[in-house]
Amino acid sequence: MGEPAEKAAPTRGDPTWIAPALSREEKTRVVGKTPVFFGPPLAILTEGRKNTMEISGRLNLAAERYLEILRHHGLELSEPERACLRHICNTGFMSPLEIRELPMEVGMTSFTCDGLDKAALAQKLDSASFADLVVVIETLGF
Repeated sequence: MGEPAEKAAPTRGDPTWIAPALSREEKTRVVGKTPVFFGPPLAILTEGRKNTMEISGRLNLAAERYLEILRHHGLELSEPERACLRHICNTGFMSPLEIRELPMEVGMTSFTCDGLDKAALAQKLDSASFADLVVVIETLGF
């Protein structure tokens, strides 16, 4: 009996076709529409804008600025400091208030590990800007 013929890979237009993963540069060229849930923060951000172009423009501008904040802010943290913050943030979602309270949380946590100076970490976080704290949380994946 002969070898079964290889099935051709699906191509664009075939319902089973899956687009290849895009690099960051390629993503900047993708233009398209997607349904987005507008929770309170997006509703406030786009308040007063009525047409899709105005809303889309405002969202893209905010995202562009946010990406710049991520590029230019943050803190130098040791691995023990990062482990402590991961432990604190392990609940998942971090609200702005919870992010602001990170220095206090470091002082209250029972988490310990070799090389961790909680007082120094709390001081580092206390003297950081909110943008720096947001970037720390983002780089930890929360």
